[in-house]
Amino acid sequence: MVKYSYFGHACFLLDDGKHKVLVDPFLTGNPVASVSASDVEADYILVTHAHGDHLGDAPDIAARTGAEVVGIPEILDICTSMGADVKGHGMNLGGSLNLPFGKVRMTLAQHSSGVPGGIACGYVIYIGGLVIYYAGDTALFSDMKLIGQKDKLDYALLPIGDNYTMGLEDAALAAQWLGVRHVIPLHYDTWPIIRQDVAKYKELTEKMAHAEVHIVKPGEAIDLA
Repeated sequence: MVKYSYFGHACFLLDDGKHKVLVDPFLTGNPVASVSASDVEADYILVTHAHGDHLGDAPDIAARTGAEVVGIPEILDICTSMGADVKGHGMNLGGSLNLPFGKVRMTLAQHSSGVPGGIACGYVIYIGGLVIYYAGDTALFSDMKLIGQKDKLDYALLPIGDNYTMGLEDAALAAQWLGVRHVIPLHYDTWPIIRQDVAKYKELTEKMAHAEVHIVKPGEAIDLA
């Protein structure tokens, strides 16, 4: 059993009862954040790219908690350049990393990186007996079919906000291509420009992909099984 806590925008926490994995911790300045950066605990922090709404408070949280930051080397350089005493593990696309809670594999994301020389990414996360794909900020791309073929996914966490990422229809098709059992939408309704009808997304995806869509609001948590 893994507890999924949604803190708003694209920030969430996976907790298997022993390890806390925090992802894209944009909390300070996030208008829908349900928790402050000073109150979040983490053992590991996964960062998909360097845009402020994803890298966010990662350096400060890592320095305070001792959490290890996982991301591309350019992300780690940003963290250390801010003067933070941060433990980090650099990765790149296609790489895998074994960690005490399981494993993470870095996947392609079609998006700008937010840092010169960097790339945007997603993650396949093995934790608590589950396989969870977090797409990060991305457009729809056909290699999502390969991600679903390589890893038997239980959950996919997909952006649906449009404008900067996939919108409703593309995110529904992504769920179909991934062959996933469950979908959790995120990266929507933070600002007017990414406002979406999440109920429509649920209807569209469950019809197209035959995957169960779980709508989780900022501040809510569900058990993944």
